[in-house]
Amino acid sequence: MAESSFFRKHWEGWKEFWGERFSFLENYTRFTDRDQPLPSWSASDVEEFIASDPVHGPTLKTAREAAKYAAIGSVLGAVTTAGFTWKYSRSLHVGAGLSFAAGAMFGWTFGQEIASHSLQLYRLDTMAAQVKFLEWWENKTGGR
Repeated sequence: MAESSFFRKHWEGWKEFWGERFSFLENYTRFTDRDQPLPSWSASDVEEFIASDPVHGPTLKTAREAAKYAAIGSVLGAVTTAGFTWKYSRSLHVGAGLSFAAGAMFGWTFGQEIASHSLQLYRLDTMAAQVKFLEWWENKTGGR
């Protein structure tokens, strides 16, 4: 009987450790590990769900508003950092290009934080609302 290698043992332990911490992702596996992906939905489909579900609809609407905050933060972060860097470096590929990408990432993060506090997302279970929407969409489309 061959024993597992040193690296195999550590890999299994690491996989188990992170699997426990990201176990919430299992909520989505029945939607992501399908033979046929769910058909695309439109904004009107989401609005229809929001109107039809009095429990999870408002939560999903708030989560969508939070995404708008994050997108605006991303644009503002990207433009301002790239503009500031362009003013002082005039290096498109290194200075302004990299600062544009970094500003977008940081702006997205700050936008999410602002949304979290101003919309009080910490009080809502946005994942449950998203899963309920996907279940609703799956039932509406017949599981295609």
